[in-house]
Amino acid sequence: MTDILDDGRFVSKDFIIQYIDGVPFKLKSTFDFSFLSKYGKVFKVFDNQGSGNICFGIADGENRYFVKFAGAPTENYSGVSQDAIERLKRAVPAYRDLAHPNLIRLISDEEIGNGYAVIFDWVDAVHMWTPDGGQVFKNLPLEKHHIIFEGILDFHANMATKEYCALDFYEDHIMWDTKNEKAVICDIDFYSKGWYEGMSGIWNTDCEWYSPEQFIDGAAIDEVSCVYSMGATAFALFGGGKDRIIEKWKLNTTLYDVAKRAVSGERNNRQQSIQQLIDEWSVAK
Repeated sequence: MTDILDDGRFVSKDFIIQYIDGVPFKLKSTFDFSFLSKYGKVFKVFDNQGSGNICFGIADGENRYFVKFAGAPTENYSGVSQDAIERLKRAVPAYRDLAHPNLIRLISDEEIGNGYAVIFDWVDAVHMWTPDGGQVFKNLPLEKHHIIFEGILDFHANMATKEYCALDFYEDHIMWDTKNEKAVICDIDFYSKGWYEGMSGIWNTDCEWYSPEQFIDGAAIDEVSCVYSMGATAFALFGGGKDRIIEKWKLNTTLYDVAKRAVSGERNNRQQSIQQLIDEWSVAK
């Protein structure tokens, strides 16, 4: 059952539809986003994240920005707003430490609007995970997929030298910058420094991008775990995704062997660093 209120908002038992600058988006309850006018006019809203964040495309007349905000009652978040705010705050140092041509560029961050906002450059891009964008992404020429994969590898090699761990990387985080023709990683909120342990029950068990150890309580999650995610990326770009058979592989068999080794269920059978994976990939090409 959906009702229309006097101010034009649509309300159901689960969410409302609110507008900003004429753009509709869903929330669990009304929230005041008037503070966004500080950055410009909203032209796009991304409201379906489960993280507790809601994101906006905003233009100020000269520049466009991607603003990620925590603190609003987003539709798909079941947690506490303050937890979402603290997670977003903790993520900011990674964007500074891991600044790279293949990472979305951080501009600033601040407490505002009873929450927390992080402001990035806007990227005109095709998003790998969206239905429309995913099809465009899939149909990119093979040489573009090589550029994407090598950019992703280069970013994660840089990450490893700075002792960060990629705890959460999959297709949702990958974009193709159509203007500059490069891969852009748009989300590293769960990249952190140090050594981590796997935790059962917190990861999406259907996601083929996560290493097996991420689902085992107490197991090490480290650079070797990231090698697995890089191998999964190769199969998403050059093969059958989760179906890792050679019949669906688009490149030579030597490269297939390199990628297949990277996604081994046995940690010791994988390349033991991102740089080793890069070196083997380069030789096999």
